[in-house]
Amino acid sequence: MDTAETEGWKKSACIICSINCGLEIKTEDGRITKIKGDKDNPVSQGYICEKSQRMDFYQNGADRIDSPKRRKPDGTYENIDWDTAIREIAEKLKAIKQQHGGDSILYYGGGSQGNHLGGTYADSTIKALGIQYRSNALAQEKTGEGWVQGKMAGAPVHGDFEHCEVAVFLGKNPWQSHGFARTRVILREIQNDPNRAMIVIDPRRSETAKMADFHLAVKPGTDAWCLSALSAILVQENLVAKTWLDEHTTGYAAVEAAMTKINVAEYAKICGVDESLLRSAARRIASAKSVSMIEDLGVQMSLHSTLNSYLNRLVWLLTGNYAKKGANNAFAPFLNLSNSTRSTSKNSNSGKSSAPRKWTHSPVTNSKVIMGLIPCNVIPDEILTDHPKRFRAMFIESANPVHSLADSQRMRQSLRALECSVVIDVAMTETARQADYVLPASSQFEKAEATFFNLEFPRNGFHLRHPHFPPRPGTLTEAEIHARLLEAMGELDETNYSFLRGAARLGRTAFGLSFAWKSTRDKKVARYAPVVLYRTLGPSLPANLAPAATLWGISQIYVRTQAAAAKGAGFGGQPLIAGNRLFEAILNSPSGVIFGVSQYSDSWDAVKLPDHKINLNIKEMLDELATIDSKLPHHRPDYPFILCAGERRAETSQTSIRNPEWMKKGDFSVMRIHPEDAAILGCDEGDWVQLKTPRGTAKAPIELSDELQRGYVSMPNGHGLDYPDADGTLTRRGVSVNELTNTADRDPFAGTPWHKYVPVHLERLFQN
Repeated sequence: MDTAETEGWKKSACIICSINCGLEIKTEDGRITKIKGDKDNPVSQGYICEKSQRMDFYQNGADRIDSPKRRKPDGTYENIDWDTAIREIAEKLKAIKQQHGGDSILYYGGGSQGNHLGGTYADSTIKALGIQYRSNALAQEKTGEGWVQGKMAGAPVHGDFEHCEVAVFLGKNPWQSHGFARTRVILREIQNDPNRAMIVIDPRRSETAKMADFHLAVKPGTDAWCLSALSAILVQENLVAKTWLDEHTTGYAAVEAAMTKINVAEYAKICGVDESLLRSAARRIASAKSVSMIEDLGVQMSLHSTLNSYLNRLVWLLTGNYAKKGANNAFAPFLNLSNSTRSTSKNSNSGKSSAPRKWTHSPVTNSKVIMGLIPCNVIPDEILTDHPKRFRAMFIESANPVHSLADSQRMRQSLRALECSVVIDVAMTETARQADYVLPASSQFEKAEATFFNLEFPRNGFHLRHPHFPPRPGTLTEAEIHARLLEAMGELDETNYSFLRGAARLGRTAFGLSFAWKSTRDKKVARYAPVVLYRTLGPSLPANLAPAATLWGISQIYVRTQAAAAKGAGFGGQPLIAGNRLFEAILNSPSGVIFGVSQYSDSWDAVKLPDHKINLNIKEMLDELATIDSKLPHHRPDYPFILCAGERRAETSQTSIRNPEWMKKGDFSVMRIHPEDAAILGCDEGDWVQLKTPRGTAKAPIELSDELQRGYVSMPNGHGLDYPDADGTLTRRGVSVNELTNTADRDPFAGTPWHKYVPVHLERLFQN
């Protein structure tokens, strides 16, 4: 491509999903006018999907804010200056800490799909306030999986779908939800290769299911029976990798005993999948040289979700598909977002827990804290009570729990019951409209930004995105907001900064040595390292990249804790020098940099259990498996349909895209329903129905689809946002599905919600 063609293109990334594909964008008059894939991005390699074209609808959202706001007694908001906002918030949160303790303040969020740098600075505010409890969207999805992986290995894993012989997608439609780099390219490669196979476990005949060699169309809520049957077939037909299991795992005998008892034919009937198809799929998995398997919200937000995560791992572990090319491997993260550690894995065989540690359970409901997160579904119960340890304040950053968590009505009530609530966000979201203070952040295209969803194996990449617009007047970066808060609380001042600021002018090595010396003598430097780095190293960085200063510290930690992967990527040697070289590479690589290259054998070193052996016997899960026949899904007569609340579609987006103009055609929040079910209701295509659940009601137009099973309906994710009209009146576009969901409907182990299994009554309203 010649210079004339490339002139004016700027490197950036998509922020719709966790893959964050590299983009090249053109801008004009404050708008993103053209978008294409960045071929220089080492992970996405020029790949993008149609959803990347929505970036300008984020940048120019309909309800972006440009001044701090304070809620008035009548529920309206007034603009205030930054000094007033910071001072009042610092005073109120400090007072709550002093009277009730830092554990009475809940921190929620820390970054959406594309902006995680702010969360690293929030860590300093969390420490200053003594906050002990946190939560975010991962607690709606991944904590059951995190608990299981902690018990089994203590290491996060990811499938090598680029090289696998068999790909298994559990409750996942990667054609729409992605989940690994260059998704649609790899799906087509698997589909078109006669020596490879694709297995999809999903109630719906999704885009991915249509491509699959085996579609196990389970009845909604019965994934556990399907997965149990697959493992039972492997055991009963002697298809397990017995020699491999003996060498690399413990606890197989207990699993074998449990699987031997399972009646495969009966389980096939329960899950609605033909027994011969189940057996064929199990045999294809067992015969493959490599299998990669991934689970997603279809099972993580449904019945038996934690058990599903356990049974998922059994399928690929029983066949020896770990720590090899094309299988599941333990990636080396740049910054670990999970707090699953060795301590979560103790005594799995005996069922005894290690001595209880403080903060392992939430203060009111005594719910498990997994990955450092309390379950989202218990947050209202932790607030709306007279319990002395209830949460009295919330600090919410780059998150919208009123819209995204179950029972929006109760979440609104909870926020208004708090003594103080603070939101940092780019827009006046549904959550911001309930908060006491709203602090406007610069957008992801107006500041240095990045994500820590770095899950690839064996080559793992990180992308620091440079700003391409000046910050909107009145907004600040999260780094600046947290620095001002700490300074207002009296935690940091020039005595903590001046020496290091001078050292930064002498170069990275001098700064690194000075930071090590200073942090041993000034405990606040170590305690509040991200903010200290921002104030001292930040000013020495290239223009507008000061918020990237926290990456210097993360680089230094990474080259020490993941030395083999760092060395494989060319960042080995003396740690300080290696960390500096990695940091420089990140700063100077506008398309991203490969920070880790692992060997498949490294996955064994990542296993945190004795002798690096994987534990197959999670007693709690095998006990649950023994009782699931008494916990069959059942339809309530008054709510005869099951609603999947939050299906990903081509016409859906995540809720950071707060501009309704992105919806070019069609209606918001179309409900899909099987034609025969629609006929019974007396409905045709385009008619409207009323949805009624035990928690709320909504109205939506319908679309007939034989991709769905009878009795199963779906609503899209990301709709039902409240947009301001020209006169400021709020108008909701589509259905906010969490007006229909219930906090009580959650997994008994991890507390994750059952958004994919919501009982619903339908009634025809009128025809178009």
